[in-house]
Amino acid sequence: MVVCGDDGLAHRLAAELRHVYGEQVTLVVPASERSVRTPVVGRARAASALLDRMVTAAVGLTGNGTATTVSEPPGGIRLMEASEPNEAAFTEAGVERAHALALVYDDDETNIRAALTARRLNPRLRLVLRLYNRRLGQHIEELLDQAAALASGDPADGTGFDASTTVLSDADTAAPALAATALTGTSKVLQTGGLLLRAVERPPARTGVSAPPGLATLALLSPTEAAGPGGDRGDRGDQGPTLLPDAAAVRDGGDRGTVVLEQVSYAGPSLPDGRGVMPWFTSLFSRRLRWSLAGMVGCVVALAVALWLVTGIHPLRAFYLTLLDLFAIDDPAIGESVGRQILQLLSGLAGLLLLPVLLAAVLEALGTFRTASSLRKPPRGLGGHVVLLGLGKIGTRVLTRLRELNIPVVCVESDPEARGLATARRLRVPVVLGDVTQEGVLEAAKIHRAHALMAVTSADTTNLESVLYARAVRPDLRVVLRLYDDDFATAVYRTLRAAHPRASTRSRSVSHLAAPAFAGAMMGRQILGAFPVERRVLLFAAVDVGGHPQLEGKTVGEAFRAGSWRVLAREESGDAPGLAWDLPDTYVLQGSDRVVLAATRRGLAELLGRRGRVGM
Repeated sequence: MVVCGDDGLAHRLAAELRHVYGEQVTLVVPASERSVRTPVVGRARAASALLDRMVTAAVGLTGNGTATTVSEPPGGIRLMEASEPNEAAFTEAGVERAHALALVYDDDETNIRAALTARRLNPRLRLVLRLYNRRLGQHIEELLDQAAALASGDPADGTGFDASTTVLSDADTAAPALAATALTGTSKVLQTGGLLLRAVERPPARTGVSAPPGLATLALLSPTEAAGPGGDRGDRGDQGPTLLPDAAAVRDGGDRGTVVLEQVSYAGPSLPDGRGVMPWFTSLFSRRLRWSLAGMVGCVVALAVALWLVTGIHPLRAFYLTLLDLFAIDDPAIGESVGRQILQLLSGLAGLLLLPVLLAAVLEALGTFRTASSLRKPPRGLGGHVVLLGLGKIGTRVLTRLRELNIPVVCVESDPEARGLATARRLRVPVVLGDVTQEGVLEAAKIHRAHALMAVTSADTTNLESVLYARAVRPDLRVVLRLYDDDFATAVYRTLRAAHPRASTRSRSVSHLAAPAFAGAMMGRQILGAFPVERRVLLFAAVDVGGHPQLEGKTVGEAFRAGSWRVLAREESGDAPGLAWDLPDTYVLQGSDRVVLAATRRGLAELLGRRGRVGM
């Protein structure tokens, strides 16, 4: 695997490929990036020192201060420097012999130019590109796939690795994890079939208390002793976790915790969107004016009823005469009864009162039409919502994902020209324009009644300041921070957790959240994601049943191999495509089926015929 990039995503992606998937990785970075600390993936904190030593050994300094590429021993990450991703750099990195190449530079043009060069050097190379422009990405993906097919005659290389091109955006891939963090407090999420799934660790079940079963039991955790202060698990023993256990192992688990797959959903109050009865009426006129109009209509009806009762004429004629009097149409009640004359005078008075109300309605409607593209304000009584700070590249994607989950959102943005404001208008999401560091801005977003605060602006100090201020208002508020530097994020997380132990705090970098999706794309389009379970990893993949004798023609129960793989769902086609999760053990897998399964690395390697590529 070759990874080329100029920011933290490249370093984290290389670490993800090496320590989660066990791949041999070459990391290509600009010369100025040699001091960037390679991030740690997974729970093994002890691996931090090892990675530091690895980076130090991979980059040696010559006498003139320039860096030279040094190969790591087997199992390490090879780090090399190149001013730009050109043909010479790719040749030195071994792209001609590589299985996959990731181009994750921050500049779209650099990634596209490098992809064209790499495709020419190795038509059978799997490419993963980082592009923010979605439409351009689709065209580039089709172009590079077509080039691979023409150059090799077949996109497949005969070893199970396809020469496909995958275009991803770090904003798109990080958004589901950020949304799930705000909703549930965890970023261990998997997106497939239009659903957002999470892996939840559950403590051992108490006697007589049954927990919801979830979609599937993925693992049994290591045996634990009494939990330490703060919920720490204590000594896990030497047994280690049991991945993909069968029903008997789960029953006999005793005091062992479990990892269960659950769907992320929102069950709180929805955001009022003005789409109830007569939405045009509520959007045109303010609440006070609507009450005034309603009062005038009631007054007219009361006058018409009174005229009907006094004169005894037909109700419709009474209503008609009332309107004539109301609009001062010349029809004086000369020679009529006293009651009729009094009612005519009252109707004329009501008509005079109606004129300013009608004028206000006209002016307000004109103002509404003139500012039809204006932003909504947070409605009164709103609560249980998510306050989203920042509508830039990341914030826009997060906003879209939150609304797809039907989560009420109030946005705060200081730039009136931000790219996400158009999305907020389209989704009819309330927006507060103002500097979040100024007093009163978060209060206008109803922070005191919010469910969570997500600070995803591009400035770390702004995100931190807003979170500290929000915690001063609501000490128990769930907060999610976007911080660029991993060390800074860790320090902030520990400090906030110590200061507010009862509140949920999550600090995340976009590279930390996006790297798993890029790593999965490099492993192949069938890899959907991975969940760490203590020191081991569970992979999720979409596999065609045809051509796999371990699956084809067997029932779901027969295809299940404890400790190796388990079929979780089957893709459904037709009018309502999606995933069928409740597959009975008696369902027979057909060759035309495509299934989603969970597997260990060794199990997936055996299933896909990659024994030599994916290790334990």
